[in-house]
Amino acid sequence: MNNPQRFRQSVCRWCFERLDLETLAAGAASMGLAGIDLVEPKDFDVLKRHNLIGTMTPSHSIEVGLNDPANHAECLTKIRASIEATSAAGFPNSICFSGNRIPHISDEDGIKNCVAAIKQVMALAEAKKVTLHMELLNSKLDHPGYMCDHTEWGAAVVRGVGSARFKLVYDVYHMQVQEGDIIATIGKHAEAIGHYHTAGVPGRHEFGANQELFYPAIMRAISQTGFAGFVAHEFTPMGEPLAALREAVRICSV
Repeated sequence: MNNPQRFRQSVCRWCFERLDLETLAAGAASMGLAGIDLVEPKDFDVLKRHNLIGTMTPSHSIEVGLNDPANHAECLTKIRASIEATSAAGFPNSICFSGNRIPHISDEDGIKNCVAAIKQVMALAEAKKVTLHMELLNSKLDHPGYMCDHTEWGAAVVRGVGSARFKLVYDVYHMQVQEGDIIATIGKHAEAIGHYHTAGVPGRHEFGANQELFYPAIMRAISQTGFAGFVAHEFTPMGEPLAALREAVRICSV
């Protein structure tokens, strides 16, 4: 079917694990979604059978990341493999993470270390036409100690790298928990953001009357920035998964 949405929407694999990938892919395709986030390369063929793409390819772990030079060799090996697999499939994006805070590494040094690492893979990303993203996550509740937990910090890494092939994943749920001020922050840092994740707050479940984020207004704010990437739904459904996803797609089709 033709995609009727203003935004290219997708869905994150891990939070719909009650469904096998074939079922999720068929459901996503029926809703006009562009693809699925965080699918491993071994499962790319499932996406292609349903005319979907992998909208964000995994690489290394969340906790062991690029803020510590001791992790660079391991993380960069996995990032390069992710970029190569993403490019070979004709898909657009790969993900990376700052890692957790370490006592002897300040937030300022963490920025410098992330920039130094990411610059080592930018030539590959640019040649392969893959955009590498670092995700913003909250350290207040879900990921204690995570360093890239404020948009200003992540934007400093983007500025330091200085390539159109490196951006942030702005996770609306995580940033509402951590810092709030969602719409103003999106406007301020639009150039640093290449991908969005959604979920309700509190609880990280589907959108509804009992959560504090109003996604139609957030989607309009994103639209006003000229955003041309993907909005991926990353909530854990409490009800029937595909019905919850279909409602999220409807709400975000503004």
